[in-house]
Amino acid sequence: MIKIITIILLNILFTISILNCKSKTTMDNQTEIFDNKKYELATFGGGCFWCTEAVFKQIDGVVETVVGYAGGDVENPTYEQVCTGTTGHAEVCQVKYDPEKISYKDLLEVFFKTHDPTTLNRQGADVGTQYRSVIFYHNDVQKNLALKYIKKLEREGVYSKPIVTQVEPLKNFYRAEEYHQNYFEKNPYSTYCIFVVAPKVDKTKKLFKERLKRD
Repeated sequence: MIKIITIILLNILFTISILNCKSKTTMDNQTEIFDNKKYELATFGGGCFWCTEAVFKQIDGVVETVVGYAGGDVENPTYEQVCTGTTGHAEVCQVKYDPEKISYKDLLEVFFKTHDPTTLNRQGADVGTQYRSVIFYHNDVQKNLALKYIKKLEREGVYSKPIVTQVEPLKNFYRAEEYHQNYFEKNPYSTYCIFVVAPKVDKTKKLFKERLKRD
């Protein structure tokens, strides 16, 4: 009887350890193999995802970008649902990057220098929780780097107002509708792109001349 109970307890402990391992792997394993190269993922919300994506697409080392929704409670939300501000999602850009060419810290610098991290739930005329400034980290390394970077900015007094950027674990990410992907490239002459996205792209090119992709 004692032997049976011992075996049952060992099986339970083994199962728990496996579950914990799987949970940790889901969170920590952000390095993926693409075309025989190791790339990593980063997820940022800096207002309208058309802007955020257009900014990061300029940077050398960024392999691919996908815009979508993260941080909410509704599964597979539509753009219309997210726009109501009731789903809890933020518009984000997920960046696949080559760590041999650009570091996560470098991506943080691009992120903070190309949007306003001091305005709560808004970027310019775009207002709502879906436009909040947020970093969704994929592992503890990213979490610690993001928090340290924010403390550095605060210590140096880079901004006259408090930084309101949220730092949260990435629990979900839903790819946005196809017409949102590479929106600036597809619609460079739309009114929003001319007056909102294009200035951010121009700012990126001026601030990060040495980090731009070479044609």
